[in-house]
Amino acid sequence: AKLFNRVDELQKYKHMRIYFISLSLIFLSNLSYTQVIRVFDRTNLQPIENVAIFNTTHSKTALTNNKGEAIINNFNSRDTLIFQHPSYKKLIISFDNVKKLNFHIKLTERLINLREIIVSANKWEQKKKEVPNKITVISSKEVSFDNPQTSADLLGASNEIFIQKSQLGGGSPMIRGFAANSVLLVIDGVRMNNAIYRSGNLQNVISIDPNIIENAEVIFGPGSVIYGSDALGGVMDFHTQKIRLAYNDKNILKTKAFSRYSSANQEKAFHLDINYGRKKWGSLTSFTYSNYSDLRMGSINNPEYKRNEFVSEINGNDTIVKNDNGNIQKYSAYNQRNFMQKIRFKPNKYYDITYAFHYSNTSDIPRYDRLIQYKKGHLKYAEWHYGPQKWIMNALNIKLLDTTKFYDQTKITLAYQDIQESRNDRKYKDNELRIRTEDVDVFTANFDFDKKFNKKNTLFYGLEAVYNKVDSKGLKKNIKTNEFTKTASRYPDAGNDYVTSAAYLDFKSNINKKLTLVSGARYSYVYLKSNFKDTTFYHFPYDKITINTAAVNGCIGLVFRPTDKLQLNINTSSGFRAPNLDDVAKVFDSEPGNVVVPNTHIKPEYAYNIDVGIIKNTKDKIKISITGFYTFLKDAMVRRNFTFNGQDSIYYDGELSKIEAIVNTGKADIYGGNISLYGDITNCISFRSNLTYTYGKDENKIPLRHIAPLFGNTAIMLTADKIKAEIYANYNGEITNDNLAPSEKNKPFMYATDVNGNPYSPSWWTLNLKTSYQLNKYIQFNIGVENLLDNRYRPYSSGICAPGRNFIFAVRGKF
Repeated sequence: AKLFNRVDELQKYKHMRIYFISLSLIFLSNLSYTQVIRVFDRTNLQPIENVAIFNTTHSKTALTNNKGEAIINNFNSRDTLIFQHPSYKKLIISFDNVKKLNFHIKLTERLINLREIIVSANKWEQKKKEVPNKITVISSKEVSFDNPQTSADLLGASNEIFIQKSQLGGGSPMIRGFAANSVLLVIDGVRMNNAIYRSGNLQNVISIDPNIIENAEVIFGPGSVIYGSDALGGVMDFHTQKIRLAYNDKNILKTKAFSRYSSANQEKAFHLDINYGRKKWGSLTSFTYSNYSDLRMGSINNPEYKRNEFVSEINGNDTIVKNDNGNIQKYSAYNQRNFMQKIRFKPNKYYDITYAFHYSNTSDIPRYDRLIQYKKGHLKYAEWHYGPQKWIMNALNIKLLDTTKFYDQTKITLAYQDIQESRNDRKYKDNELRIRTEDVDVFTANFDFDKKFNKKNTLFYGLEAVYNKVDSKGLKKNIKTNEFTKTASRYPDAGNDYVTSAAYLDFKSNINKKLTLVSGARYSYVYLKSNFKDTTFYHFPYDKITINTAAVNGCIGLVFRPTDKLQLNINTSSGFRAPNLDDVAKVFDSEPGNVVVPNTHIKPEYAYNIDVGIIKNTKDKIKISITGFYTFLKDAMVRRNFTFNGQDSIYYDGELSKIEAIVNTGKADIYGGNISLYGDITNCISFRSNLTYTYGKDENKIPLRHIAPLFGNTAIMLTADKIKAEIYANYNGEITNDNLAPSEKNKPFMYATDVNGNPYSPSWWTLNLKTSYQLNKYIQFNIGVENLLDNRYRPYSSGICAPGRNFIFAVRGKF
């Protein structure tokens, strides 16, 4: 019996072994026949994630992973495969043809993004089609192809923002008739605007490195409910590259680098960033160096713009020297360094913590528009330059994803910024170099929450506090003896504090599939205190300035989607800008023969805006977007004639100057619109055109300073395997002398002369070409020619001419 039992056990063991061997053979057989398909971008050969693959009956589906790969074992030769992604053109291809392509599929990027996600509207990700505001998105792909030298150029390449430049190292965005301290700069949730952002053209956007931007979003119109003071014309929200963590136990190491040369200013730029990611933590390091020589303007039209002479120091004396090439804008050269270090820690699915360190520093930046001013028949200044513009930011961002009664998600952003800048000027044949330095410390705390009550209704709310401390100093240096003496500072010298605090609510309701309602409100409190200590240079009738003010503003908007192809937007909103230190306490020459003095009675300005928009999409191939707006500006802060101690003129910097101050002018009307047309004509050819118009005058029918001319862009794009090319035209309308603001009429050296001998801004257009060639999945070459016809032109309100014919060469690597 024992023997028979033993034999029976052996038989069972044998059958089990055969069973497991059979299973193993089946498993190995399946593995050997596992079919992986790989999906890539047609032009840059990079893998595409989240591509939906399905057959005509939708009975078989697959989705690509972060490597662009998907398993398609359940498909067979009788199937027709459909590849679909919101950012790419749909591809329909038979399974047999997929085989012939060795299961390597290339998709063509579409110009019309069907499911765009934006975060700027309320600081949380949401579908763009649910937002009533006009918002433009600039992606990192566009940045790489456009090759902007600075972040100002990056914004200008959107073709919906007008960029003014006083010098090569600058760029002041104009949005809907507002600029400088009336538009808001934000980077990774931290506002960059500080207490000394001026009402004149502002060049601080160049501190942001365009080469590390993942995307930038521009909100048009007041954004004060979410972002507070200064967001009258719009908000420019920059998002730097995120740190990629490992998806599994395999660590990530990704490197990007590029080198670029531009002929118009002999640009030599280099960039490197390295992303190292583990499962719970990662690091991102980025460095960019850019060096620019004197900028060459075009050679055709507007000969009055030529730089015929400049001041040079010869044998220790200022001498006016003839310029051998009047198209070279002496002096405009500068260089810049940007560094960013990020560290990310994600211990679990609830917490995501990122620390970021940003550093930007420039060389001295010549103020070109001042260097071309004349007085009594000769150049006025021997030197006028900004000292190194340094910006440091430390930011800690904490995301908490844990549903409670009060929130589903929380963002806590704590930041410290250190801004240092200076202005240095010396008149022709004068031995005294005036140096005025500002140091600004900015502490920011933001707490943002969202709470989703159900599938339809979401509440966004938050708190903000910002503290600015400003230190201002003035010195004079004798260039012969190197001796220093004290001189008047730009701002009061005994301490300047500027504090804002706020709370906001924003509510979104998807009433049904066709209708979305958005509404919100914000309460803001602003406190400013500025102390005058030294009265050696100016005898003020007061020893301090104090401002306490508060504001409530709100918005309400509707998005109506009667069909999948049509969207109608209407949005009403209010915004405000509280006077900052530059508005109320600055003493500085604004243009030749004029000086700006403090005004203690200035009040906040308010903007009331309505937007109406139509977006029509035809068969996902043609998209037209039309937006019209009207803004009513109340108590607008503008620079006007003023009296000081009963006088309308004072001696400033050795000359009798007319007194001006920032005052509340009463009312102003601004209106305009934008029309955009996008078309995917064929699988290889696309079309784009934008046109923007703005009109604005105050109640006395005086043109406002920051109203840009009619401007636009038209482009035709070609995409093929490994190749992308674009030929495009940029164009600007004329601003006649009658439509120039008074402050601009006082700067004839910046403008052309009309038939009556008066300054005006001529119209202009340029023809341009850009291409990229992807050698392999690692290396890309970029070649472009800007201003092919070599036109000589100066954009409205700019102190420096735009580049002439400019050849651009760049090589990019991604490993």
